[in-house]
Amino acid sequence: MKKWYPLILSMVLLAGCTPKFGSDDKVVQKSNNKKETSIVTSYQISDQYYKNIYPYKTSKSRGLVVSNLNTSYDIEEFETGLMRVAQHNYSPDDYLFQEGQYLSSDTITKWLNRKYTKSQLKKNGLKEKDNVGLNPMNDGKGSVQQQNEKNPIYLAQILEQDYLTQDSKGNVKLSGVAIGLALNSVYYYQKQKYGATYEVKIPQSTLNTKGKQIAQEVVQRLRNMKALKNVPIIIALYKQQSKDSVIPGNYFAYATVPANSTTVNDWKNINEKYYLFPSNSATNAHRDDEKTFENFKTDIEDYFPNYTGCIGRARYSNGQLVDLSIDIPIQFYGQAEVIAFTQYVAGLVVKTFPDYVNLQVSITANNEPKALIVRESKAKDPTIHIYN
Repeated sequence: MKKWYPLILSMVLLAGCTPKFGSDDKVVQKSNNKKETSIVTSYQISDQYYKNIYPYKTSKSRGLVVSNLNTSYDIEEFETGLMRVAQHNYSPDDYLFQEGQYLSSDTITKWLNRKYTKSQLKKNGLKEKDNVGLNPMNDGKGSVQQQNEKNPIYLAQILEQDYLTQDSKGNVKLSGVAIGLALNSVYYYQKQKYGATYEVKIPQSTLNTKGKQIAQEVVQRLRNMKALKNVPIIIALYKQQSKDSVIPGNYFAYATVPANSTTVNDWKNINEKYYLFPSNSATNAHRDDEKTFENFKTDIEDYFPNYTGCIGRARYSNGQLVDLSIDIPIQFYGQAEVIAFTQYVAGLVVKTFPDYVNLQVSITANNEPKALIVRESKAKDPTIHIYN
C-alpha cells in the first residue's frame, strides 16, 4: 500500500477535489503564422486548475521571475496567486493555460529599468526609443540617500500568463491575458559598491498610486503588440515582502481591460493576506485561529520529548482561513519514531483544525523531509506519505 502514497499525494497537493479523466484532444494552434498540432490533456486535477496544451511551451521570459523577488515564498505566490486572480474572468472550465508567449526576457528587463535622463541616454549611447524603463529616473541630485529615498524602485517584476479557448473544430486561440506586477514594499540600496545595505519602506498608499500608474502604461504598451491588441487583459498588483520575511506577500488589487480598450479603471480590491503562526500579528488579527494553532503545538509537546517547535503559514481570503502550511522540524532516532509521530500528528490535524481549511504538514529532520501530511478542504481523512 505504501508505494501508492506518492501518486495519491500528488493529486491532493495540486488540488482539493477528485481528478477528471477523459480522452486527450488534438487541437490546432497558430504560432508565427504557422499552424501547429498540439494535445490538450484530458487530465484535470480539479476545477481550480487549468488544463494545459502539450508539447508544453515555456514562458518567453522563463527564469526571469526569480530575479528581483526577495524570497522563495514570493516567487511561488506571485505566480500561483495570479492564477487565482485570473479565475475571476477566465474559468478553468472554459480556458486553457499557457505560459506567457509575448513578453520576452529582454523586453521585461528593459521595462524594469529606471527612466533615463537625457544625459544618461547620451552617456550610454542610447536613443529616446530605448527610454522604456517603468521605474522613476534618478536625476543624481542630492546625496545617495536622498536620491534613493526620493525615487525608490517600485516595480520589481512582471509576469505574463496566457489563457486560450478551443472552438468546436479544435482550433485554439488566445482569448485572455493576465499580467502580474510585483511591487516593492521595501526598496534596498547601497551608498557604495559592496557597502552596507539600506532600505526604504514604501507605504501601501504609495503602492496603490504608483502601481496603478504603471499598470496603465503597461496596458498601453501591450496594445501596441499586434497579437494583444484585441484580447481582454487582467492586470493585478502584487505587494512583495521584505527579504527577511518567512511568509509571502499578496495581490491587493486587479482590473479588467476589455478587448480593444487601453483604459485601466474599475479597480477591485483583493482581500488576501498571509500570517505567520505563532506571531503577534496573527494573534491581533485572528486570535481564535492562533489559539487553535497554539493548542496544536502544545499537544505535540506533550507527546514527543525531542520536539523543537513548529511554525505555520496561513492564507486568509476575505478574513477566512483557507490554507495552512505547517513545518515541524524534529530530531528522530529511527524510522519507527517517524511513523509513530506522523500518525499522531495526522490524528491531531483531523481533531484540531476545521475541515474547510486546506492543510499541509511537513515533518523534517536535519533539513531532510521525513513525512508529509495533506488534508484537502472538506476531506474526512488526511493523506500521508512517509519518506524512506
